[in-house]
Amino acid sequence: MKAKSPVSCCPAPAVAPDLRPVEGKEADDELAALGKAIGHPIRVQILRILVRRTACICGDIVEELPVAQSTVSQHLKILKEAGLIRGEVAGPRICYCIEPRVLRRLKVLVAGL
Repeated sequence: MKAKSPVSCCPAPAVAPDLRPVEGKEADDELAALGKAIGHPIRVQILRILVRRTACICGDIVEELPVAQSTVSQHLKILKEAGLIRGEVAGPRICYCIEPRVLRRLKVLVAGL
Protein backbone atom coordinates (compact mmCIF):
# COMPACT_ATOMS: atom_id res chain seq x y z
CA MET A 1 0.00 0.00 0.00
CA LYS A 2 1.32 3.42 -0.94
CA ALA A 3 1.96 6.15 1.61
CA LYS A 4 -0.94 8.55 1.92
CA SER A 5 -0.53 12.13 0.73
CA PRO A 6 0.67 14.03 3.83
CA VAL A 7 0.63 17.53 2.36
CA SER A 8 -2.33 19.66 1.40
CA CYS A 9 -2.04 20.66 -2.24
CA CYS A 10 -5.29 22.62 -2.31
CA PRO A 11 -5.41 26.30 -1.42
CA ALA A 12 -7.10 27.45 1.77
CA PRO A 13 -10.86 27.94 1.34
CA ALA A 14 -12.58 31.29 1.60
CA VAL A 15 -14.40 31.69 4.92
CA ALA A 16 -16.79 34.53 4.13
CA PRO A 17 -20.31 33.86 5.45
CA ASP A 18 -22.85 32.51 3.00
CA LEU A 19 -25.96 34.67 3.24
CA ARG A 20 -27.92 33.13 0.36
CA PRO A 21 -31.50 32.04 1.13
CA VAL A 22 -32.29 28.39 1.88
CA GLU A 23 -35.74 28.52 0.32
CA GLY A 24 -37.01 29.49 -3.10
CA LYS A 25 -36.40 28.32 -6.64
CA GLU A 26 -32.66 29.00 -6.72
CA ALA A 27 -32.09 27.21 -3.40
CA ASP A 28 -34.28 24.31 -4.54
CA ASP A 29 -32.35 24.02 -7.82
CA GLU A 30 -29.04 24.16 -5.95
CA LEU A 31 -30.12 21.47 -3.47
CA ALA A 32 -31.37 19.24 -6.30
CA ALA A 33 -28.04 19.59 -8.17
CA LEU A 34 -25.99 18.84 -5.05
CA GLY A 35 -28.30 15.95 -4.18
CA LYS A 36 -27.80 14.49 -7.64
CA ALA A 37 -24.02 14.81 -7.23
CA ILE A 38 -24.07 12.82 -3.98
CA GLY A 39 -26.71 10.43 -5.29
CA HIS A 40 -24.31 7.49 -5.68
CA PRO A 41 -22.77 5.53 -2.78
CA ILE A 42 -19.26 5.69 -4.29
CA ARG A 43 -19.44 9.49 -4.41
CA VAL A 44 -20.56 9.57 -0.79
CA GLN A 45 -17.60 7.33 0.09
CA ILE A 46 -15.23 9.64 -1.81
CA LEU A 47 -16.53 12.63 0.15
CA ARG A 48 -16.04 10.75 3.42
CA ILE A 49 -12.46 9.89 2.43
CA LEU A 50 -11.70 13.51 1.53
CA VAL A 51 -13.29 14.90 4.69
CA ARG A 52 -10.91 12.75 6.76
CA ARG A 53 -7.83 14.07 4.93
CA THR A 54 -6.30 17.40 4.08
CA ALA A 55 -5.84 16.27 0.47
CA CYS A 56 -5.79 13.09 -1.54
CA ILE A 57 -4.37 11.87 -4.84
CA CYS A 58 -6.75 9.83 -7.02
CA GLY A 59 -4.64 6.69 -6.54
CA ASP A 60 -5.06 6.93 -2.76
CA ILE A 61 -8.83 7.08 -3.22
CA VAL A 62 -8.81 4.10 -5.60
CA GLU A 63 -7.01 2.01 -2.98
CA GLU A 64 -9.91 2.52 -0.56
CA LEU A 65 -12.75 1.74 -2.95
CA PRO A 66 -13.94 -1.47 -4.63
CA VAL A 67 -14.06 0.06 -8.13
CA ALA A 68 -11.64 0.70 -10.99
CA GLN A 69 -9.55 3.85 -11.30
CA SER A 70 -11.55 4.99 -14.33
CA THR A 71 -14.78 4.72 -12.31
CA VAL A 72 -13.29 6.73 -9.45
CA SER A 73 -12.13 9.37 -11.94
CA GLN A 74 -15.65 9.67 -13.36
CA HIS A 75 -17.14 10.08 -9.87
CA LEU A 76 -14.47 12.67 -9.00
CA LYS A 77 -15.41 14.59 -12.15
CA ILE A 78 -19.08 14.69 -11.13
CA LEU A 79 -18.24 15.86 -7.60
CA LYS A 80 -15.89 18.51 -8.98
CA GLU A 81 -18.47 19.78 -11.49
CA ALA A 82 -20.96 20.13 -8.61
CA GLY A 83 -18.38 22.16 -6.68
CA LEU A 84 -18.19 19.73 -3.73
CA ILE A 85 -14.49 19.05 -4.31
CA ARG A 86 -11.63 20.73 -6.06
CA GLY A 87 -8.62 19.31 -7.80
CA GLU A 88 -5.24 20.94 -8.06
CA VAL A 89 -2.39 19.80 -10.25
CA ALA A 90 0.41 18.44 -8.05
CA GLY A 91 3.21 17.49 -10.40
CA PRO A 92 2.02 14.67 -12.68
CA ARG A 93 -1.08 14.01 -10.54
CA ILE A 94 -4.22 15.78 -9.42
CA CYS A 95 -4.68 16.32 -5.71
CA TYR A 96 -8.33 16.41 -4.57
CA CYS A 97 -9.84 17.98 -1.48
CA ILE A 98 -13.23 18.97 -0.12
CA GLU A 99 -14.64 22.38 -0.97
CA PRO A 100 -15.77 23.24 2.59
CA ARG A 101 -18.00 26.17 1.66
CA VAL A 102 -20.09 24.06 -0.72
CA LEU A 103 -20.29 21.21 1.78
CA ARG A 104 -21.51 23.69 4.43
CA ARG A 105 -24.05 25.02 1.92
CA LEU A 106 -25.35 21.50 1.28
CA LYS A 107 -25.79 20.94 5.02
CA VAL A 108 -27.68 24.23 5.38
CA LEU A 109 -29.94 23.47 2.42
CA VAL A 110 -30.78 20.01 3.76
CA ALA A 111 -31.44 21.44 7.23
CA GLY A 112 -33.82 23.94 5.64
CA LEU A 113 -36.14 21.21 4.37
